Amino acid sequence: MNSISHVEAAPGSHGHLKSSQPKALISWSSGKDSAFAVHEVRRAAGYDVVGALTTVTETFGRVSIHGVRQEILHAQLEAAGLPPRIVPIPYPCPNEIYEARMGEAVASAVRQGITHIIFGDLYLADIRAYREARLAGTGVTPVFPLWERPTLPLAQAMIASGMEAYLATVDLKKLPAAFAGRKFDLQLLADLPGGVDACGENGEFHTCVVAGPMFARPLPVTTGERVERDGYAYCDLVLG
Repeated sequence: MNSISHVEAAPGSHGHLKSSQPKALISWSSGKDSAFAVHEVRRAAGYDVVGALTTVTETFGRVSIHGVRQEILHAQLEAAGLPPRIVPIPYPCPNEIYEARMGEAVASAVRQGITHIIFGDLYLADIRAYREARLAGTGVTPVFPLWERPTLPLAQAMIASGMEAYLATVDLKKLPAAFAGRKFDLQLLADLPGGVDACGENGEFHTCVVAGPMFARPLPVTTGERVERDGYAYCDLVLG
């Protein structure tokens, strides 16, 4: 099996922008930050977003870290008009394997004329520096459309836009397990304990987007079983 699978681009529901725009991929986690980054980039009309780059843990068949089922990932990308570029990784994944497989994906993108990758990072400088260092010299430039936007107003803007998401994963050192499976809404923001970032930027929680302005249609996702593993609580989200 090839370590990088690629589905050729077909015009999505949003269509392609002018060909004079630089081609970009979105680093798609299945969560709210990457989804809102796509929305903001499309509104600004600066890039032609031609696909979504996602790491999937082969062992579980789920989006890495978020724990979202692959069928939900594919439904998201279909609704967003984003051809998937899946990077399969093992569990656990040594850093050298992760970097090698991501390097293959970037090299493949460059061969297809892609010049930018969009990230939903908010303010963690070490993460940004890592991405910039890994892409240096590849021919691909990282883009951070949400960078340093204050996270509470940003979270409120996401919700106001019509985005709907569930907390798929929570760090049990930061939040009780009962938060896994909750909707990302104004009540959730009010209920977050002190010191927990409104967007979960420090890893307090990870989300799965099921509706919003970046989608042509909402996804019929329901919450299922909640499990705890390796210090995290996961809510199994199911495509109805």
